[in-house]
Amino acid sequence: MRYICSPNKSQTSLITTHPETYHNHRETSLCPSYKNTIKNSKPQPSLPLSHSHRRPIKLQNPSQYLYIRDMNTTIPKLPFIIKPFLLSLLLSLTVLIFIALQTPHHRKTTPQQPDSTISSKSGGGLRIRPGYSSYDEYIQRQLNKTLNPKLRQIWTTRDWERKVRVFAQFFESLKRRNLLLNSSKALSIGARVGQEVAALKSIGVNDSIGIDLAPYPPLVVKGDFHAQPFMNGTFDFEFSNVFDHALYPWKFVGEIERTLKPGGVCAIHVALSRRADKYSANDLYSVGPLVELFKDSKLVEVRKVDGFGLDTEVVFRKNKRRNI
Repeated sequence: MRYICSPNKSQTSLITTHPETYHNHRETSLCPSYKNTIKNSKPQPSLPLSHSHRRPIKLQNPSQYLYIRDMNTTIPKLPFIIKPFLLSLLLSLTVLIFIALQTPHHRKTTPQQPDSTISSKSGGGLRIRPGYSSYDEYIQRQLNKTLNPKLRQIWTTRDWERKVRVFAQFFESLKRRNLLLNSSKALSIGARVGQEVAALKSIGVNDSIGIDLAPYPPLVVKGDFHAQPFMNGTFDFEFSNVFDHALYPWKFVGEIERTLKPGGVCAIHVALSRRADKYSANDLYSVGPLVELFKDSKLVEVRKVDGFGLDTEVVFRKNKRRNI
């Protein structure tokens, strides 16, 4: 055991190889300047040393301490091969943390949930009906109506002539107002078995087609009105009386504006005075929300109609592109 004196005599450190006591050797190894101090002091009780602590022992002078450390406890050195591994691990963690801090956190965006209401600046609202746990469930419910054998039998027999005649009257009225031409390329959205398409062809709009979840050749092709299977700017005219069946009305309208040519016309029949049928996915309380959904079109007119339970016709014209 040996004692080490600091040059400023402010500390004296005692290092011993015997952790049980330090008294037997304190006089022989103490630095000369403190030998007398220790010699005249009363014997101190033996203090066991901890293997993990340095413990100060107070001397006569309050400012002086002996620091005792058990030198038998040593920290094993890491094997050389471990050091590069730890270094690479530390660098990897640093890089990952840096990347995580620099990467923007994107919120997962989902379509507006059912059972929500879209408010309108002009009053009223558009309410999405609840009850669908997934889009597949919604599609299946719509198909339950479209593929119902009894309904399809009615649509293609006793209802056929009556509905074709009434739709033809609507389209003739649009022609008189220069909103529909014989040369127009026309689309009927949600056409079921194609009564609207037959009506368009009967008044001279021969380049007409319909889309529905279930096709009905040759008048109707398969298509989802939330994602029309057509190129941008395909049609001059689009018609629909199934707006109330849209689970995502903003997608429904967005697809109409996408597939309409600049200057093209869209006519939609909706129900405002009464709630739609049990297969409807939304309820429209005024024209305002519908107008606001058309971001790239102008409202042309709104008029009352009697269209198989639908009471209002709303007509839009897509904005023409500006010449650059």
